[in-house]
Amino acid sequence: MINKLKSISLGNWILIGMVLGLIFGLILNFGVDDYFVKNVIFMDNIFYLGGNLFIKLMKMLVVPLVFCSIVVGVSSISDIKTLGSIGGTTIVIYLITTAIAVTIALAAGMVIKPGLGLDMAYASQNANVTMNQTMVDTILNMVPDNPINSLANGDMLPVIIFGVLIGIILAKLKEKVDLIGEFFSQANTVMMEMTSIVMKFAPIGVFCLMAKTFGSLGIEGILPLSKYIICVIIALAIQAFVIYPTLLVIFTRLNPVKFFKRFISVMFFAFSSSTSNATIPLNMDKLSEMGVSRDISSFTIPLGATINMDGTSIMQGVAVMFAAQAYGIDLGTSALLTVIFTAVMASIGTAGVPSVGLVTLTMVFNSVGLPIEAIGIIFGIDHILDMLRTAVNITGDAICTIIVAFRNKAMDTDMFNGKKEPEKQ
Repeated sequence: MINKLKSISLGNWILIGMVLGLIFGLILNFGVDDYFVKNVIFMDNIFYLGGNLFIKLMKMLVVPLVFCSIVVGVSSISDIKTLGSIGGTTIVIYLITTAIAVTIALAAGMVIKPGLGLDMAYASQNANVTMNQTMVDTILNMVPDNPINSLANGDMLPVIIFGVLIGIILAKLKEKVDLIGEFFSQANTVMMEMTSIVMKFAPIGVFCLMAKTFGSLGIEGILPLSKYIICVIIALAIQAFVIYPTLLVIFTRLNPVKFFKRFISVMFFAFSSSTSNATIPLNMDKLSEMGVSRDISSFTIPLGATINMDGTSIMQGVAVMFAAQAYGIDLGTSALLTVIFTAVMASIGTAGVPSVGLVTLTMVFNSVGLPIEAIGIIFGIDHILDMLRTAVNITGDAICTIIVAFRNKAMDTDMFNGKKEPEKQ
């Protein structure tokens, strides 16, 4: 019996933890009336502690893991032109998929019309979120004033830029800086081992996160916005299971079914944690198992967690149509094009943390003159959708990474197809 339990993969344990957490949360929500047992013991202590402790452990890994991985990955690429090609290709693919995501969301909003017939009394709950940042500010903020401060605060884009610069210099100076290069290489090995240790607790963390979410989810807050929820889910499903597989087949000829079979555990973890950043280590590990070179994934996955927010952009596109229909505002073609452009730009530099899409949504609403009060309507049910769109976000990161690795001959397709065992880290 014990041997059978040991043979279950981490991905399956995460799935088991997710399902059990969902079931236990629903039982607490609808089957337990004792406030002390339900809220004090389980919701506010056991589940809160278990879920948030695991998220903190994952976030603890992110900055040092990403920084060391990027330095090691970039320094191993001796040709700077190759690095520029990889970076340029990655960013272009990320921006294109985000633009497609917003377009799908707007189209879904036009067909389903989630805002028609809504009682605008729900707008009285105003979400206090603001974002006053121009595109120029976003570009300037990519370059760290103080790299140590950026590392301490977890500002991912400045960390990535600083790591890339150090990697380029190490690649250029080569044997002159062997000692520093060896330091980062060994630090990266340490962080990988720490990641594998922390991930052993993933099923417990996922169980607690799911139990807390579904233990407190109120049906009364969901029903009035059911059309909005359905619209977002449909758009997310199209992006994840139509657009991404199509791109994978067009650019790599690889089987999308094999990808999803192996990647599903990462999607479940992203769903339960609602944070792209915390999923970075697991995403990179899974792509390595699929044959993607660490030199590629150590650059593209952290970058994707920062600038590739397809799921978030879908929510924003649907929210725009929802607000316009609810307030009776007719958006013309130029306004819709503005939404697409603004949503794509808003995704750049956005932190991969829970519900950040509501912050950047203010920027999108302002671009076409929609009332910010509408954000308050969807504020209460955002968490469950945030879980779904995070899963889509990290799936897009992985698909784009596979495409970039394949184009740069940095992927073992035999490993992807299961003809070759993954190399031990």
